[in-house]
Amino acid sequence: MREDIEVDVVVAGAGACGVMAALRASENPDVVVAVLEKSMTEGCNAGVSSGSLAAGGTRFQAAAGIEDSAQRHTADILANSGDERHRDLVTALCTVAPDYVHWIADDLGYPMDVGIDMARKGMSVPRLHADPARAGGGPLITHMRKVLADRPNVALLDEAPVTGLRVENGTVVGVTASQGSHDLVVQAGVTVLATDGFAGNHALMQEYCAELGDPFHGGVSTATGDSIGWLSPLGAEFRNMSACLRHGQVTLRGTRVNPALPWLGAILVNRHGERFVDEQAHGYSGLAGVIQAQPDERAVLIWDAEAQQTAQHSEMMRESERAGALLEAPDVASLAEALRLDPKALALALKPLPGRRALVGPFHYAWLTHGVLTTQGGAAIDTTGRVLRNDGTTIPGLRAGGGAAVGLAGKHSAGYSSGNGLLSAFGMGWIVGNEIAAGVGLGGSTHR
Repeated sequence: MREDIEVDVVVAGAGACGVMAALRASENPDVVVAVLEKSMTEGCNAGVSSGSLAAGGTRFQAAAGIEDSAQRHTADILANSGDERHRDLVTALCTVAPDYVHWIADDLGYPMDVGIDMARKGMSVPRLHADPARAGGGPLITHMRKVLADRPNVALLDEAPVTGLRVENGTVVGVTASQGSHDLVVQAGVTVLATDGFAGNHALMQEYCAELGDPFHGGVSTATGDSIGWLSPLGAEFRNMSACLRHGQVTLRGTRVNPALPWLGAILVNRHGERFVDEQAHGYSGLAGVIQAQPDERAVLIWDAEAQQTAQHSEMMRESERAGALLEAPDVASLAEALRLDPKALALALKPLPGRRALVGPFHYAWLTHGVLTTQGGAAIDTTGRVLRNDGTTIPGLRAGGGAAVGLAGKHSAGYSSGNGLLSAFGMGWIVGNEIAAGVGLGGSTHR
């Protein structure tokens, strides 16, 4: 059975980018928005993330005595990625980040504070924002979806996967989708692609990211890269397709530990009892490649009670504890026995690097491997989310963000900075949604 729908805006995907774009667009009560989500049950990558929003220059930072700015945020990201090609895009996203952090807290009523306990590689000052309970991205996305669903000018459809783009004379005029036994044909003035990336598509991962081996996939299974097949016939340019948000702190139970642990004194030891890396020299994405190079692609992370006192206030640690991934040993001898390592070799590995504190028993530890959470390559976009063709022109009627668009890691996974994923998604959703609310691109809408 076919059902035809006419709206001003159709959004493919109800993750961070899609929900933000729809929320901001629907601030204009005259704009009718349809949001089509593949599966809220399976979730989205934002929902399984830490829910940490990177923003420089917020009032939360000011209240904590932290001096920061969008310019400093931009500089930190580019210093890590080296991706000068996308300086304008990074600048645009960092510029709006404080605005939507404040808006989420004030207008949406979702509590936020700055994570002074959330140190990260390459972040010159604390700028990750999260709810005080550090509950992760799930509650935030749920809250935003509820606000969206309550709006009278929004239709939020679940179990309604988009199956393709509708194109007339080179202009995108909507999408096709399905919901149960219904084939949906949606006509819209603006189409927003806010689908996840392709980390859940083994064939695409082998095509673009084969050097990562066969890592644990910690993202959602619905991240199948469908937009690549839709955009390729339109001549869309794709960039940085080999870059991913990797993670070198994935437990063998499939959970993650708090990325702040290396800055709290935690050390990494491989199966031979060797401390093989300065734990603070890499972000968690860059660390994945270091773990991958170790025997059996495994390492054990060791920390103490002082580090645990701070690190435990994280949904990642709570999930790891529930999964049985976090273990304890009272002293070095017991730890060596549990890890099947030579006690002398372990004692040597536990010696602090210059300027670092010594760990003191009892010890906490977890066996880790490397994983991939999301991809960071995607369609080339400009600073307002317009999709670029290989010849530099834009595809009319179409915007893209989130996992469907190029990320901010540059060409390599090690260039990923903490918070970049949600920065790209929420930031572009904010930019696109604001333009739509102002009427940009809606001139051809059949609803009007």
